[in-house]
Amino acid sequence: MYCIHAVKRADVSVSEREGSLLEQCTDLKKRVAGFALSALLILSQGVVVSQLFIPPLPAHAVTNEQLLYLEAWRAVDRAYVDKTFNGQSWFRVRENTLKKKKLTTREDTYEEIKSMLKSLDDPFTRFLEPEQYQALKGATRGDVTGVGLEVSFPSSSARDKSGKAPLLVISPSPGGPAERAGIKAGDEILQIDGLDTESMSLYAAGNALQGASGSSVILKVKSSSKLNMVKEITLTREKINIKGVDFGDCVAKPTSKRVGYIRIASFSKKTAEKVREVIEDLKNKNVEYYILDIRNNGGGVFAAGIEVGRMLIDTGDLVLIADSDGVRDVYEAEGEALDTKTPMIVLVNKGTASASEVLAGALKDNKRATIVGENTFGKGLIQTLVELSDGSAVTVTVSKYQTPNGIDINKKGIEPDVRLTGEELEQIPLGPDKFCTFITGDEPLVDKILA
Repeated sequence: MYCIHAVKRADVSVSEREGSLLEQCTDLKKRVAGFALSALLILSQGVVVSQLFIPPLPAHAVTNEQLLYLEAWRAVDRAYVDKTFNGQSWFRVRENTLKKKKLTTREDTYEEIKSMLKSLDDPFTRFLEPEQYQALKGATRGDVTGVGLEVSFPSSSARDKSGKAPLLVISPSPGGPAERAGIKAGDEILQIDGLDTESMSLYAAGNALQGASGSSVILKVKSSSKLNMVKEITLTREKINIKGVDFGDCVAKPTSKRVGYIRIASFSKKTAEKVREVIEDLKNKNVEYYILDIRNNGGGVFAAGIEVGRMLIDTGDLVLIADSDGVRDVYEAEGEALDTKTPMIVLVNKGTASASEVLAGALKDNKRATIVGENTFGKGLIQTLVELSDGSAVTVTVSKYQTPNGIDINKKGIEPDVRLTGEELEQIPLGPDKFCTFITGDEPLVDKILA
């Protein structure tokens, strides 16, 4: 049997469905009482026809709680990148839960879904309760109240013998409370308000960091520097207004050439449109260099990174999408680039992650830009977000990406062409005004950047 459902272009954080399959296939739901097909990540636009296997109807009635659990289970079953499911029988996981666990309340169901996903040992495949899902959707629009941190937990290989690990900072939001307090990418959050983060779930930690504007939170932070200093920092939560794209132009003193500076802090649905306007503006000003600054850009909307790449690269591959069976999709340039000639320098650091790594890898492998900085974060995984019928959702790692040259950067990052130390990168200010002051001065580091 076939069921037709529409999906939008996928991205790193969110792949929105035009409605749950349960709603679109009402008659099918009646026939299959306990099974629902979750959204399938599709890396192209349009309408997709996907085949749905109809298992025999169970002899006993299936409760609403079991049905919700099965929705989450099937989302992973159909799309998860690792078809060994971390070396376990995924069917057995389902059967053991349905036969041995009492799913009598919604809280019971949520806990079993979390337990099921935890068994995959993948910090990016996780469950979102309805309010968490709404918060995530708000984050893609830039509506966040908190301390301005993107965080995650390390994989099992980076944990201690007990399997525990503290919260890891991927990137601080530029200008946010955490960045102003000196928290940097790679730092570890040991405690939030006195509670050890190694015993928290990712979303419990996220909830603890967010809160009402004006309220305070105390973090115990271990520095990623060689000193490994541990200190307590009190932060005041505020609305994090993420200015996704900012730009300016000035004349660099060492070269006497006009430089167009473009700062992309995160990738959202509006990023590509804004960057297009910026490039057109800078072209009209006859800039002779671009400085693309994606330091501490933790990613965001995958498609936005691709669209920016297409503005700068006219032909060739941008990113390869692979799963456990190998490369299965390729994103390519479309021959409609705005500028393929103006020399470009891309500034990266270990806070450059996900969609921003896709862009950096495309620019490097296509020899369109020189990458300057340090190794990027190394998040080479792509997730889709599947909304469940009660308004909750699961994020599922569905594939991994490789650079056009076939390099898998997960946990490794993009290697820079020109390497700077962390201390040197900190000397380079973020934002057009401060950057232009820096590049028009007598800083020796400017020669190294523009070499």
